[in-house]
Amino acid sequence: MVHQISGRVWLIDGRILAKIPGYSSLAECRAPLLPAIGRIIINLRRQINDQEFPALILAAGASSRLGRPKALLPLGAGKRVVLDQAIEQGRVLSRDVRVVCGAWYPLIRFRCQRQPSVWLKAPEWHEGLSASLAAGIRSLGPAVKGVFVLVADQPLLDLNALKAFGDAARYVPEQPIAADYGNRPGVPAYLPRWLWPLVLDLEGDRGAGRLLAEVRATRVEIPGVHDDVDTPADWQRIRALLSQTGPTTRRSRR
Repeated sequence: MVHQISGRVWLIDGRILAKIPGYSSLAECRAPLLPAIGRIIINLRRQINDQEFPALILAAGASSRLGRPKALLPLGAGKRVVLDQAIEQGRVLSRDVRVVCGAWYPLIRFRCQRQPSVWLKAPEWHEGLSASLAAGIRSLGPAVKGVFVLVADQPLLDLNALKAFGDAARYVPEQPIAADYGNRPGVPAYLPRWLWPLVLDLEGDRGAGRLLAEVRATRVEIPGVHDDVDTPADWQRIRALLSQTGPTTRRSRR
């Protein structure tokens, strides 16, 4: 069950999911909020249309620091790769999952074991994240209320937290929501439709993080957001963690 408090904080199954912007920690806002629990209770069993809330996976980069396509890094035994895990993460949020590609396409398409709803090619992918994000948003139809954005190189995301994040976004579809990185918001993120024109104005190799901070996006805890793959050292560390937990069991590791 989700509880909404003062329009800014959600509690799911009795724990605080989202921060009020301006608070530096959950501990600061926990005490004054607990008496308010139960004022508004939302029924999560309401029918949901996934076509109104698609998920974009940004996987267009050249992986220059890694020296090989990070989307195709292996996940243990078998043929599963990092992008397979990202597609499964996207399906936690929506059945409509779209992968935005650029470099290494179509190789990554044919090496993946999991297939998204749509493969999208970003024509200007070499310009950076902003171009990939714009290509994904321009692919969406008029009925879409908002879009979830993930990147392909965070294989350790906690799936329970990701599910709670998706549930919260659907029930406050006008509110931007983003993962909390401590001093800034970031991906995974939910971008409501009214924010898209500002996202399309972004330039260069930057995502929507600064924009999400400017519009005071609600921040949520999603363990695993700091475990991204940029360098060979990152991958060695993450492979060690994967060997301990398994690629499909990233649930409530706290």
